[in-house]
Amino acid sequence: MKKQTKAIRTQTRKTQYREHSTPLFLTSSFTFESAEQGKALFEETEDGNIYSRFSNPSVQEFVDKVCLLEDCEDGVATATGMAAVFASMAALLKSGDHILACRALFGSAHQVITQILSKWGITYTYLDAEASEADWEAAVLPNTKMVYLETPSNPGLDLVDLEMIGRICKKHKLIFNVDNCFASPALQNPADFGADLVVHSATKFMDGQGRVLGGIVVGKKEYIKELRFFCRQTGPSMSPFNAWVLSKSLETLNLRMEKHSSNALALAAALDKHPDVKMVKYPFLPSHPQHELAKRQMRAGGAVVTIDLEGGFERVSAFMEALEIASLSSNLGDTRTIVTNPNTTTHAKLKPDEKLALGITEGLIRISVGLEDIEDLIEDFTNAVEVSVKSDILE
Repeated sequence: MKKQTKAIRTQTRKTQYREHSTPLFLTSSFTFESAEQGKALFEETEDGNIYSRFSNPSVQEFVDKVCLLEDCEDGVATATGMAAVFASMAALLKSGDHILACRALFGSAHQVITQILSKWGITYTYLDAEASEADWEAAVLPNTKMVYLETPSNPGLDLVDLEMIGRICKKHKLIFNVDNCFASPALQNPADFGADLVVHSATKFMDGQGRVLGGIVVGKKEYIKELRFFCRQTGPSMSPFNAWVLSKSLETLNLRMEKHSSNALALAAALDKHPDVKMVKYPFLPSHPQHELAKRQMRAGGAVVTIDLEGGFERVSAFMEALEIASLSSNLGDTRTIVTNPNTTTHAKLKPDEKLALGITEGLIRISVGLEDIEDLIEDFTNAVEVSVKSDILE
């Protein structure tokens, strides 16, 4: 069976009620058949559930499905995407270690690396997404322990060559840690390029409908073992209810990502032709500077498009006010199209020079393209561009 079939058919063991849809194990704890069994479970000489902070059948079903979709050995689910990002670093790094990262990162990931890990004596070096293999090689230090990156990046849609980084990490025995949230396992599998860990905010495309929070780290057993210990002691556990929702959502992930991608490409192409849009960026648009790389390591371009409008925040405000279909929110990955201005929302806490390095301008708009009719979306966005041009801001 192909992995998508396996992911759909993977469920917790049927109960005596012979249910077709998997049940929800909404329980904080589990009982022991005897004192001896309790002892064996805590000694880990017997497998089984003890407490939902440690493990839960609903959560395990979700983990098993993501492992199948990402071609990974094991995984740990967390309460949020940022809990997964943090755990993937904190569980494996110690004082004196060095982390090598791509500069194009989500704002909170940047804060973890520069403001939190740095307090523990963990140093970092940033490289640009377009840095060469020689640049990455030169940045590896004797105490470098991990390479962390996201591709495509949030919000600039910069790509990093996964095959190249995989070679470097293998050569220097570094932990290769990839945030695969924007692509999802439907469109890209970093483990196929040598990634040791793959991180997701399950809140986004894995849920796909803006309902629940969640995160997950999957990868090689040797590293997941350390993550599991870290998460068991520190407690960023995923809710069984959220896991149940996410597990069901994974069954439609491929279908949704196909439609997200086709809608996003069509909208990007339409806006790219508009004379009043300064810039359009989308991985599968030929004008993207890393278009060929995108085609090599992704199966489609994903749901996110970024555009840049002249006129600063006032123009952005007029554009967003003119939209009739799209929602205004800092989230993404929903069936409903969402727009936000990263400069004032998701990346607001970055310094001006940091924003400049990431291409985050006052007029940048991140569009998470949903599953609405594409003709409606093109009409809505084209109209908003034209209304914003005619506003008093640009007169």
